[in-house]
Amino acid sequence: MSLSLVHSRALVGLQAPAVTVEVHLANGLPSFTLVGLADVEVKEARERVRSALQNSGLDFPHNQRITVNLAPADLPKDSGRLDLPIALGILAASGQIDASKLAGYEFAGELSLSGELRPVRGALAMSLVLRQQQVRTRLVLPPGSAEEAALVPDAEVFRARHLLDVVQQFLPPSNEPPPEPSDGWARFSPTTPSAPP
Repeated sequence: MSLSLVHSRALVGLQAPAVTVEVHLANGLPSFTLVGLADVEVKEARERVRSALQNSGLDFPHNQRITVNLAPADLPKDSGRLDLPIALGILAASGQIDASKLAGYEFAGELSLSGELRPVRGALAMSLVLRQQQVRTRLVLPPGSAEEAALVPDAEVFRARHLLDVVQQFLPPSNEPPPEPSDGWARFSPTTPSAPP
């Protein structure tokens, strides 16, 4: 598949509007274009994502034209929160992970050059908007952010420490035995409000 969609959320004030990260790979002169009203921090994601993929032992499609669209285009996007969804979009579009398994998840996280995930602002806002909209969506977030999102009752949150922890969960089906569980990937049990004394 040369087109993939990954879901995330921006942070605008206290709101967390939905963002769809669309990644298209095409033959042509190699390039990496980011569109969709991204500010300087988001445009820097190109270098963070490229380095994180390479340093994690994953393939970066050097010989293709990569176009990443952050939709809706009129919504401002800032910070490195879209690094993880962009990386997953590239991996899905190039067939390294199973794009169909990404449905029902939302991702956010800044990538270090080594592939480690760093916390992002607004995890609580992401979790709250999903609860208000009564949408059953699982959040995949870095350490620090995942704990914050899990404060919302009934939130389904997964914490990942490294890009590879996320990739392992979305590999295409194979005849090989599943990988050993990693302590870098953890599911937070939904919190339920305690009864008043």
